Amino acid sequence: MKKDKIIFFDTTLRDGEQSPGASLNLKEKLLVANQLAVLGVDVIEAGFPASSPGDFEAVKTISQQIKTSSIAGLCRSTEKDIKICWDAVKYSKKPRIHVFLATSDLHIERKLQKTRSQVLEMAVKAVKYARSLCKDVEFSAEDAGRSDVDYLCKVVEAVIDAGAFTVNIPDTVGYTTPVEFGAKIAEIKKRAPNINKAIISVHCHNDLGLAVANSLSAIENGARQVECTINGIGERAGNASLEELAMALKVRPRYYNVVHSIKTKELYNASKLVSRLTGIAVQVNKAIVGANAFAHESGIHQDGMLKARETYEIMRPADVGVTESSLVLGKHSGRHAFFKKVKDLGYKLDAKTSENLFDKFKVLSDKKKSVFDEDIIALIEEDSTASNKIFTLEYLNVTSGAGIPTATVKISEKKDGKNVHEVFQEAACGSGPIDAVYKAIDKIVKMNIILTEFSLRAVSSGEDALGEVFLRVKYKGNIYSVKGTSIDIIEAGAKAYIQALNKAKSFETRKEE
Repeated sequence: MKKDKIIFFDTTLRDGEQSPGASLNLKEKLLVANQLAVLGVDVIEAGFPASSPGDFEAVKTISQQIKTSSIAGLCRSTEKDIKICWDAVKYSKKPRIHVFLATSDLHIERKLQKTRSQVLEMAVKAVKYARSLCKDVEFSAEDAGRSDVDYLCKVVEAVIDAGAFTVNIPDTVGYTTPVEFGAKIAEIKKRAPNINKAIISVHCHNDLGLAVANSLSAIENGARQVECTINGIGERAGNASLEELAMALKVRPRYYNVVHSIKTKELYNASKLVSRLTGIAVQVNKAIVGANAFAHESGIHQDGMLKARETYEIMRPADVGVTESSLVLGKHSGRHAFFKKVKDLGYKLDAKTSENLFDKFKVLSDKKKSVFDEDIIALIEEDSTASNKIFTLEYLNVTSGAGIPTATVKISEKKDGKNVHEVFQEAACGSGPIDAVYKAIDKIVKMNIILTEFSLRAVSSGEDALGEVFLRVKYKGNIYSVKGTSIDIIEAGAKAYIQALNKAKSFETRKEE
């Protein structure tokens, strides 16, 4: 049995651009339109031509340049709007005029200040005029979600007779629930006698977070076109998300029993492009294209993923254009994921060293939201110098600001290679907090170290990134290069200085021996 095709009607360039602050110029609209064509979108609603000269020019240019998708323009149910729309879309190989008119009593009485019969007459007249210009006409019954179903069926029947090829049932304010909206679609399909001559479309808004659910319910009940946007952007809380709809149909093919033309491997590219051009960030936990969509931090989930991806992923990252899943290391991660990460980074460590590193990782992950590869490498490199530890930083407190920077430092010293430590504490002032720390350390160790180079960089990304201090010091004619890492850059500087002391002291001890 042949499966029905779901037509994807993308309105990112029209409804999506109505998101506050999301305006695009002509060049940016062309970039998005080309990506939508690559994505396999069936219909691109390029704009509202009568709304401004700029929108007219954008729709016209897109109509001239995009050859694969149908290009639609939105217009009110007036001859002037419809004519302007046609003048913009007529260059397309597959032009579409999209006419809309409100059908809910609230809109008819309060906004249009008309009667039901007057609105019905306006709708029929508009569709007939649009059809005289263009073969492909779509009619939208604005606020259909709150429209009386008897009247809605009458309007649908009349506009199909007038020449509408597609009838759109929008939940304009995101008011309905999935069961309710699905039932309304089923009722229209059952009661409009000529419905087999047209395609039922839906356009759902996300005011209650139900846009995708309502759209899928509509598909279950006979809708064969879904109107949506990339990343779900649009008026107020936005529209149904194209990527979520496409993947729901792909992941559950037996349940929905339909096909579509969306090339899902282009979803991530489309999402990134629209986010970059509109300036609207994609929330990290956004389905399909969010940064965390294929990321796992829980130790139990990571263990399951390492054994079989299907345990915690219902789709492959590659299906949406993401390179691979990521095991995000954080405070919830377990040994299995941590040891695998160390191995993937190319390190071969014995069991004791691995356990020691895992303990340090847990301490770090309590301070950071996420631990990156660079953080793990820094931990490993820092641990590799542990055997040379003579001096250990036990305590550090720095006071800085408008006054004189002051540092209090406590250091333990291992005596004569034995596991016996003597603890010393000193305080000092300096020209800056790092200078104060180094002077306090110098008071304790009395080694006359000369600092020749100091530099600071972030090891990983984010506000809580590890800071790495690189030092080059001179002691008794020898140069020593070291690094120290910490979330606190002053602590990183102190650790680097302590490491330089350890290197210098160890070298002198070996030389004497």
